[in-house]
Amino acid sequence: MKTNIFFCGYSYHTQGFHTQHKSGFPGYLFRLQTDGECEAIVNGKKVELKKGNLLLIRPGDYYELLIKENENSGDYFIGCKGSWIDNWWRRSTKPAVSRIDLNERILALWNGIIVETRRPTSKENEELIDYLLRSLCLTLERAVKEGTTSSNYPYPVTRMMRYIEEHATTSIKIGEVSEYAGLSISRAGHLFKQNVGKTMIGYAQEIRLSIAIEQMKFTTLTLEHIAETSGFSAYPYFHKVFKKKYGVAPGEYRKRTQ
Repeated sequence: MKTNIFFCGYSYHTQGFHTQHKSGFPGYLFRLQTDGECEAIVNGKKVELKKGNLLLIRPGDYYELLIKENENSGDYFIGCKGSWIDNWWRRSTKPAVSRIDLNERILALWNGIIVETRRPTSKENEELIDYLLRSLCLTLERAVKEGTTSSNYPYPVTRMMRYIEEHATTSIKIGEVSEYAGLSISRAGHLFKQNVGKTMIGYAQEIRLSIAIEQMKFTTLTLEHIAETSGFSAYPYFHKVFKKKYGVAPGEYRKRTQ
């Protein structure tokens, strides 16, 4: 059975709101709190949902949502069902509530699904929605794992790593990375080095070098252009960092790999 989305969107409540499914929710529900807070009851257990909380409901779960008067609450939501979702749900534990990063990738996928579900129905449209939903599920699954105590790194360190990975090709400032993790610069630097084994800049350089190598192998771009698009300020600096890491100059490395 193909994936079926029976509702999808974004809502922002400025007044009281209440909904419940006493006989069990008819499918899977993904709900991501992006603003404010509210309360939910899942199978008799009350939970408070705050910004960054992801709520996952499976078919048959008792579900109740309460937004109190004079409270603001914003959220993305998707109700869906299908064989692929069934298999995805069964392959790992899905906590009812977890904390994840509200990163651009997740929100872009969610908004993409919202836009596509509003278009006139077509086979191409259905296929695109299906792949977008699968991508969202896999991205949410990874975000949940990274946000749990069972992750390889503390939550703030994971946040810093994701920020650096997404901004490696730009001029990264330590203060911005620290602020993203909610830490002081000194605390962020110590925590990152302690857990990752290298500084934030060192981690960014590692990613930049990886990007540069891929371009050197599979494109005909000049080394100067590659240095720029990989996040290095200038070719001489790229040359210095590359040779220190790999023992050969970028040009020589490129000749060997080709």
